[in-house]
Amino acid sequence: MKLISSLLLLLSTSFSAIAMENEQAESWLKRLSQSLNTLNFNTSFVVVKNNQAEPYHWFHGVDETNTELEILSLLNGPRRDVLRKGQVVSYIEPELPPYSVNANHISGPIPAIYRQDITALIENYEFISVGRSRVLGKSAQLIRIVSRDGHRFGHWLWLDMESGLPLKMALITRKGQLLEQIQFTHLEITEKPAESLNQLANAELPQVLTLPDTEKQPFAWQVNWLPEGFERIQSNRHRVTQTKQPVEFMLFNDGLVDISVYVNPSADKQRPMEYVMNGATVVLNQVNNGIEVSVVGKIPSVTAKAIADSIAPNAAGGQ
Repeated sequence: MKLISSLLLLLSTSFSAIAMENEQAESWLKRLSQSLNTLNFNTSFVVVKNNQAEPYHWFHGVDETNTELEILSLLNGPRRDVLRKGQVVSYIEPELPPYSVNANHISGPIPAIYRQDITALIENYEFISVGRSRVLGKSAQLIRIVSRDGHRFGHWLWLDMESGLPLKMALITRKGQLLEQIQFTHLEITEKPAESLNQLANAELPQVLTLPDTEKQPFAWQVNWLPEGFERIQSNRHRVTQTKQPVEFMLFNDGLVDISVYVNPSADKQRPMEYVMNGATVVLNQVNNGIEVSVVGKIPSVTAKAIADSIAPNAAGGQ
């Protein structure tokens, strides 16, 4: 009887400790969101994958009208800048005319959910507060975002204990293999926005594009299986720039991860499945019965394969 009582006490203590770790992790992630939205900072970071490094410079600030301002610049190769003024995001790229879209965040290496309500992920991920370490000469709290199934990678965040801003991020397999990481190399928090952001506030951004609404158009193909929690957020028909081949595009998201699916006719009847891993991003391609399917996303290759195999004609698409 004493043994049973001891085991029950041990289990109760263990569950309480886990619940406390989860609460602490949620608190840290909420602080991360608040810091990313409200602080004036400029920072540099490097995305490391496949033994290659992509350096970025990132400015964020809030002006006197409470409008958020951002500049994200890729520092290697031809200059690419992404600018945000409130709800308008502009893209400045070489060999392309500049353009703007309506959006409340920049699409880049830092997932947008980190500045939003992180609890939206709770059904598909659990949050764990692990411990403290030293990153960029600062005390950091490690938070793990762990998938509740085997169809997603783990996300590890090292957060500055003083400001709540990120100092390091990593994508990890369930077996603990490091696939990709973001290492911050500089972080400066200021009372007022940087001068470059003040210039952005007074700049005239490119005209906002009007994107065609294709959601109501029936598609010829549909995805019949996705990991729990993924929803379609965008879809369209377009032609591949190089080949002019028509393709149906579908974008799915679970709040943290994007999965892109491309479907188009192929001159080949069959082609074996091929895939490559670019850090944590899988690019999978296969041809079955004259239909080519490509799946791209930060997911395991077996997950991408299951998605590709689930593609089937859409009865409403008039195939």
